[in-house]
Amino acid sequence: MVSRNTTRKTTVGAIDSSVLDFTAGSDLQLDLALVQADCIGSAAHATMLSRMPVRPKIITDSERRSVIRELKAIMQRAASGQFFISMDDQDVHLAVERILTAKLGDLGKKIHTGRSRNDQVALDLRLFAREQLIEIVGEVLTLAGTLVKFAQRHVEVPMVGRTHMQPAMPSSVGLWASAHAESLLDDVSLLMGVYELNDQCPLGSAASYGVPLPIDRALTSQLLGFSRPVHNVLYANNARGKIESLILQAMVQVMLSLSRMAQDLMLYTMPEFGYFTLPVEYGTGSSIMPQKNNPDVVELVRARVARVMSCEMAVLDIARGLPSGYNRDLQETKGPFMEGLSMTRGCLAILPPMIERMEVNREALLHGFSSGVFATDRALELVGQGMPFRDAYHYIKANLGELETMDAVESVRKKTHLGAPMGLDFGWYESRIKAGHEWKQAEWADHCRMASKLMGIKYPIV
Repeated sequence: MVSRNTTRKTTVGAIDSSVLDFTAGSDLQLDLALVQADCIGSAAHATMLSRMPVRPKIITDSERRSVIRELKAIMQRAASGQFFISMDDQDVHLAVERILTAKLGDLGKKIHTGRSRNDQVALDLRLFAREQLIEIVGEVLTLAGTLVKFAQRHVEVPMVGRTHMQPAMPSSVGLWASAHAESLLDDVSLLMGVYELNDQCPLGSAASYGVPLPIDRALTSQLLGFSRPVHNVLYANNARGKIESLILQAMVQVMLSLSRMAQDLMLYTMPEFGYFTLPVEYGTGSSIMPQKNNPDVVELVRARVARVMSCEMAVLDIARGLPSGYNRDLQETKGPFMEGLSMTRGCLAILPPMIERMEVNREALLHGFSSGVFATDRALELVGQGMPFRDAYHYIKANLGELETMDAVESVRKKTHLGAPMGLDFGWYESRIKAGHEWKQAEWADHCRMASKLMGIKYPIV
């Protein structure tokens, strides 16, 4: 049976109800995360309009203050969970405009002058991404710091180093933990790089082609705390999808670091290894086997890297074939973008307390050393006594029995060069982490200062 067509009146015209439901999609829920950004962007836009050199003024300074007053009220409602987006609104942009118009009449209708929902959503996502990236940098640094402290506590504890998952050479728990920390610190550099790419303001590009008004895009960029505007108005909107995929690629790299550590922990906490013991409260029980305490946390971390990778791939697949200018396909990149960020942050939050409470089982680690693990070290000792390396290699290969008396602790202590088990520069790690935290704090302070000054309210709103 064919249902009767009905139309709904919206800010942008009458739309068939089924079309409205289909096109709004999940924006009614997803856009709740963009309310603060949309209000901040609207405040900057209204400020720019009030300063635009036209007569009569589109918005007077007094009207600007009225607009910002209502925008603050919307932000406060959103912070307390009292802001909702209706199907007739379609998205956060029209919801905010609807409320402004209801409160301010014709003044509310002026707020969209010189912009489009295209540059609004591009701006909102960049402001949202700015906050997310600052927080994620801090969370990655916290985990890296936890691993460095773990490494320092167990710097001399011997651990079999493996290649092809087979016993290879003497290593240490300190080397293992700090290796994962260093991977995360490289991820921080990547995060800061995409932060810089994100730090460009698209506002004022409108529908991608500019407007016949003397708008001041540099002013709105400055008011919003961006380092610069996106120069080309067409590229400002063409960058949708591209910038999200770059940010998600950085998330993938973070998750790759977490996944490899999680895989190690899966192996090294098995009873057959027993190198580490995870805190009981970070495991879950079995519904049938009373003795089980399952390492679900690290299993899910390992799995969720694939989920974040799929988020990046979804954005890339949507954006890759689009022609220039805005296309509604881009709406479908919002969900995977937000999901990838949220999933990464969830993994980063759960791991530091687990690592802090993880126990190191020294006896099990020592028990993992077979005599063959010392073969390369002994061959290099012979080289130090004058024997050519390849001769030493073959000699040890033919006389593995001579390795029975070698000691794991002593072997680890002999490795003192840069980056080796006893040559780890923890001061270097700590200085990188400290510098990262200082960057994070400075960027967050600048962002909050911008929003507080623009809105005349303490930001973030709690």
